Amino acid sequence: MEKSWLFFNWASGLKNFKHDQFTYTTMMDIFGEARRISSMKFVFQQMQDKGVRVDVVSYTCMLHWLWNDGDVDGAVKLWEEMREKGVSPTVVSYTAYMKVLFDNGRVKEATEVYKEMIRAGCAPSCVTYTVLMEHLAGCGKFNEVLDMFIKMQEEAGVQPDKAACNILVENCCKAGETRVMTKILEYMKENSLVLRQPIYTKSLETLKTAGESDALLKESNCHLSSVHYKKKLEPIVNDGQKRLLTRKHFIGVDSLLKDMMDKNVFLTAEIVSSVIDTYTTAHERPHAALLAYEYGKKMGIKFEKILYLSLVGLFIRTNSFLKIVDIIIKEMVKSGIFLGVNQSALLIYKLGCANKPASAAKVFDLLPDNEKNTATYTALMAAYFASRSTTCKEGLEIFKEMKDAGIPVVVGTYNVLLAGLGKSGRVVEFEYYRKQKKQMQNVSFFENQKSVEEMSCNMLFGRDYAS
Repeated sequence: MEKSWLFFNWASGLKNFKHDQFTYTTMMDIFGEARRISSMKFVFQQMQDKGVRVDVVSYTCMLHWLWNDGDVDGAVKLWEEMREKGVSPTVVSYTAYMKVLFDNGRVKEATEVYKEMIRAGCAPSCVTYTVLMEHLAGCGKFNEVLDMFIKMQEEAGVQPDKAACNILVENCCKAGETRVMTKILEYMKENSLVLRQPIYTKSLETLKTAGESDALLKESNCHLSSVHYKKKLEPIVNDGQKRLLTRKHFIGVDSLLKDMMDKNVFLTAEIVSSVIDTYTTAHERPHAALLAYEYGKKMGIKFEKILYLSLVGLFIRTNSFLKIVDIIIKEMVKSGIFLGVNQSALLIYKLGCANKPASAAKVFDLLPDNEKNTATYTALMAAYFASRSTTCKEGLEIFKEMKDAGIPVVVGTYNVLLAGLGKSGRVVEFEYYRKQKKQMQNVSFFENQKSVEEMSCNMLFGRDYAS
């Protein structure tokens, strides 16, 4: 994301190049997927300020990511703005807006949008039918689901795709509806479509609970059947751990690891890495991930950089910083592995927010000299300002140290400094540095940001930063 934004701004400075609705929309989509909604809105506003035509694709992109972030009112308001400006919706935008309304219980409005779509001559797509069937399934109307599933093929000539079938089977599992599930599985078998592994597992459990045969399920998903799946996973995890992980019996996995640690029972690096990967990606369990890591270190297992990054990412996302510096970061440094500027800066700042300024300082001190730059210095200053156990004076000392070391100061640095001074009521200094920030903002964009680290600092501590 950071590199995309850097490239986007670099391209803005080219003499014979101008961003259009396609490049702006692409940048908005990147920010939206990263859940940087304020940055996405900034690009959208910049697009309008530059007089670039905002088309239906741009509006649909914004609407989708606003809804995805939980801002339903914002999505509705954007739809109304689009219509007021005379931008005609497509089947994609109609479908996206229907999804917003259905998922938030506004069924009548969603129905009216669907009718409007038909009147406008937009033929429903597979995604449109999927949204409609998902809503019906959520209401327990599985007869209507099956009816629409058949009619979309026979009358509209639209074939359900893999995503649609997976969504419908998952909804059948939630409701214990096996009759409709069987019809969908028959269709999937005929058309060589398969289920995702988690939904396959849920389907097995549903059929078992209902006392019905799982033969069709296994035939249409032979790559996930128990025999094949066992062979595939055999080299990675033993049967007991595989069974516990698959069924999400994480307490059982933790108990096994503790027992093996006490008895010095050796597991391969692949097995331990698999457990940690499960805990850091699919299921966020920081304490359990740390247990598996400690077991691995006790057994002398050397982990790859990607695993360390996953662990640190998990601790940042869950604000779980127990032992992270003493156990994880120091071990990384010993192994010659470093987080990189962005993740280091984020970790330092998050430790300050968690009232652990000493740990934040340790992380900073452990950085190689070439990573003690604008972003990480600013993050340490922000950590001191954010912590309840430090004073404004300590944050100012970092700022002074930063300037004495010749580290460039950017707008993001001033945002942190001004937030800290404002929070501490230091009015005179606040006004002094506010003027310095204003002078900096009068300088051109490219003179203000000459490196990736400076750009990263401005991204992390943008204008909506608050200490």
